[in-house]
Amino acid sequence: MEALIVFGVLAVVVLIVIAKTAVVVPQQHAYVVERLGRYHATLEAGFHILVPFIDSIRYRHLLKEVAVDIPEQVCITRDNVQVGIDGVLYLKVMNPERASYGISDYVYALTQLAQTTLRSEIGKIDLDRTFEERTNINASVVLELDKASEPWGVKVLRYEIKSITPPKDILAAMEKQMRAEREKRAMILTSEGERDAAINVAEGQKQQVIKASEAKKQQQINEAEGQAAAILAVATATAEGIRRVAETIQVRGGLEAVQLRVAEQYLTKFGDLANASDTTLVVPANVADVASMVAMAMNFMQKTRPAGS
Repeated sequence: MEALIVFGVLAVVVLIVIAKTAVVVPQQHAYVVERLGRYHATLEAGFHILVPFIDSIRYRHLLKEVAVDIPEQVCITRDNVQVGIDGVLYLKVMNPERASYGISDYVYALTQLAQTTLRSEIGKIDLDRTFEERTNINASVVLELDKASEPWGVKVLRYEIKSITPPKDILAAMEKQMRAEREKRAMILTSEGERDAAINVAEGQKQQVIKASEAKKQQQINEAEGQAAAILAVATATAEGIRRVAETIQVRGGLEAVQLRVAEQYLTKFGDLANASDTTLVVPANVADVASMVAMAMNFMQKTRPAGS
C-alpha cells in the first residue's frame, strides 16, 4: 500500500515537471523566459524544454499586427473650437525583450501618447482644415509615436482618425455655410447658362443678318446682271436691226421701200395724234404734205450716211 502511494506521488511529480519543462509556442507568438528572475531567452514558435523550477515564462507576446482603439477626446483647434476626435492605432511587436522590459504597458503608453500628439496636431490648424488635413494629421501622429516606441521594441504602422465631431452649433453653422455655398454655385451656374444662351441667340441673329445681307447682295447682283444682259440683248438686237436696214437700203429698190415705210409710219403716228381727244397739236403749215415730209426724212438720212456707202 505504501508503495502505491509513493508511486502515485512520483507520478504527480513527474507530470508537474513535464508541465514545467515542456513548452509549445504557437505560430506568431513569442515567450520571454526568465532564469532565476533574470532574462534568459525568447522562445519562438515551436517545442522547447525548460529547466524545472529555474526557468519560467514571464511574458507572452503576440507578434501579429494589433489594432488598438483610441478613445474619443476633446481637442481645441487653432481658432478655439472644441471638437471630439477618436481613432484607431495599428502596431506590432518587433522585439519581445524590449516590449517586456522597456516599458510596463506599451499599449497604454502608446494610447496616451497618441492622444497627446493628436491634441498638439489639432491645435495647429483651424476647424475648416481639420477634415481636409486628416491624412497629414495621421502621418504626423505615426511619426511621433514611432520615434517614441522604438526603444520599446514596438513598431507603429499607422494611425487613422475615425470621426471628427464638432459642437452642435458649429455643425449648424457649417451646414448653413455649405447650403449657402451650394446656392451660390447654383446661381453662378444659372447665370452662366443664361449668359451662354444670350450669346448663342445673339450669335444666331448675327449669322441670320449676315446671311440675309449676303442673300440680298447676291439677289441684287443677279438682278443687275440680268438687267445688263437684257440691255445688252436689246442693244444687240437693235444694232442688228439697224445693220440689216442699212444693208437693205443698199440693195436695189431698198431706198423706195424705206420711203414707203417712213410714209406709213408718219401717217400712222399723225393719225394717232389726231384721234386723241385730250391732245392739242401745233403743226407746221405743210404737215399734210406727206411727200415733202418723206423727202425731208430721206434727205436727213442721205446726210447722215457714211461717206462712200
